[in-house]
Amino acid sequence: MKILMVAVAASEHMSGVSRHAANAVRCLLTRSEVSAVHLVVGPWQYEAFQDAFARADSRLKIHQAEVRCSVLSRNLWYYNELPGLAAKFEADIVHLAFPSPLKQKAFRCPTVVTLHDYYPYDIPANFGFPKMLFNRMVLKQCLRAVDSIACVSESTLRRLEIYEPQIARQKAVTIYNCVDPGPAMAIGSPVPNWNGESFLLCVAQHRRNKNIVLAMQVFQHLYRRGDIDSDTRLVIVGIEGPETAKIQRFIKVNDLADRVVLLQGIGNAELEWCYGHCELLLASSSIEGFGLPIVEAMFHHCQVVCSDIPAFREVGGSYCHYASLSLCPEESFVAAARNALKHLKVRAGSTERFSGSRIAEAYLQLYTHLLHDTSAVGNRSHRKLVPSLERGRS
Repeated sequence: MKILMVAVAASEHMSGVSRHAANAVRCLLTRSEVSAVHLVVGPWQYEAFQDAFARADSRLKIHQAEVRCSVLSRNLWYYNELPGLAAKFEADIVHLAFPSPLKQKAFRCPTVVTLHDYYPYDIPANFGFPKMLFNRMVLKQCLRAVDSIACVSESTLRRLEIYEPQIARQKAVTIYNCVDPGPAMAIGSPVPNWNGESFLLCVAQHRRNKNIVLAMQVFQHLYRRGDIDSDTRLVIVGIEGPETAKIQRFIKVNDLADRVVLLQGIGNAELEWCYGHCELLLASSSIEGFGLPIVEAMFHHCQVVCSDIPAFREVGGSYCHYASLSLCPEESFVAAARNALKHLKVRAGSTERFSGSRIAEAYLQLYTHLLHDTSAVGNRSHRKLVPSLERGRS
């Protein structure tokens, strides 16, 4: 089986979507049924993706799309040029790492898209006006054009069922993000001038739904009340975005430049270091489709303090310390953080359902069904193809 995985996106640094694509490729390469994986990325992404694959595999080929980084160029490339690549590589399956424009009739093989969230509808402030209208249009067009939709969680599937109930019934499955133990931890610290001080960790892009300012307010509250050591820092790992100016302004106004560290573009080994050395993970999002940092923190037995939202409940279960966003969110997070800081890192969380073997099996079942029963696409639900563990509601 030859798979074409497409992850041409704006950021040169590894984002959640980019890491999903890399993790999916890794788990697919564990299967003997997969004879080749062609991973297509933008030229500006190529180095980051090369670094993401520590072990060489002759079946993996990483290609640079002939495209500029502008929004218009990328979307036109997906619509006009991608079908030609699929034919050139003789792909059996084309898998989009996220929703993008798709010319359905131009493909000779089945197409799949990973649906991470419904942000264009649920939190349009992430995009602003009028960009959110364009993102809604692209999302709707893609979901209607592809042969199958792989939702990263039951929470995301439920959002799809609300906005596109017929499409959800006909095409959608739930296949979690693949999350396996990462590479060996970096020896050196990615945190500048680190000399063994304690730090809290927040892994989030600078976007509205991530509530990074709330995380900083919680950190400031803990510091002022003496709940954390006087030299404790907050390390925020994530690429810049629409909220960057607001985040920087908060740091300046509250004189937190020596206490809050903003990192982006760090490698997987350095991120592993952050998980392995932090006191706890703060995840203050208002809405999410999955919760990758939470699962990664669970691998390191980190304490996790996170928003009480459906996606986090689904992936974190009883492992996390939850904080309400409805009333006095800052106080709720502070109370949850205090509770977490009292416990040693001895918690055990269930991560087997996110393992590469489970996710690879689910993808292969979906791909095989599409290849052997293409005529059935659009006429019946594929959800039964996903192993029960991956589609069980929390």
